[in-house]
Amino acid sequence: MKPQIRNQLKRYRFFLMLAAVNLAILAFFPETGRKSVTITGSNLLEMLSVIPPIFILLGLLDVWVKRETMIKYMGEGSGIIGVLLAFFIGSAAAGPLYAAFPVAIALLRKGSKLSNVFIMLGAWSTTKIPLVLFEASALGLKFMLLRLGMNILGIAVIAYFTEQVLSKEEKELICQKASLS
Repeated sequence: MKPQIRNQLKRYRFFLMLAAVNLAILAFFPETGRKSVTITGSNLLEMLSVIPPIFILLGLLDVWVKRETMIKYMGEGSGIIGVLLAFFIGSAAAGPLYAAFPVAIALLRKGSKLSNVFIMLGAWSTTKIPLVLFEASALGLKFMLLRLGMNILGIAVIAYFTEQVLSKEEKELICQKASLS
């Protein structure tokens, strides 16, 4: 087998395994298999509707925002401004959490501090503005403020602690892998 084909198979092995599992379920349990294929197709369509706009925005970020600007506002010496900007990016973002990872890679490539990227990911998953507004209307302002405050504090503490625990080599490896993506 050619190395190129072997590399492609290795790269897509999980997808291929899941496709095989879906086909096996369809063959042995047709009703469950149809549901599985329907759900898989629905998830695929959802991803295809979310990912292209994210990549367009990332392309614009890459062109419009200079590395020096990103380092100034979200890099090592950014302080509270970087933290607030990371919370804002994560909270104002649209789309599911898997769309946040390409954004995280772009931020790392541009020189963002690792803890700010962790904050952005945490905010993306728990402090989205539509979620906060829904909670305020459905569960009450007191609950929303309590949960939001605890999430903000927890995200900041976890991001800072995680960055402190990582060795310099581990941080460099993360940034290096982001550059290769």
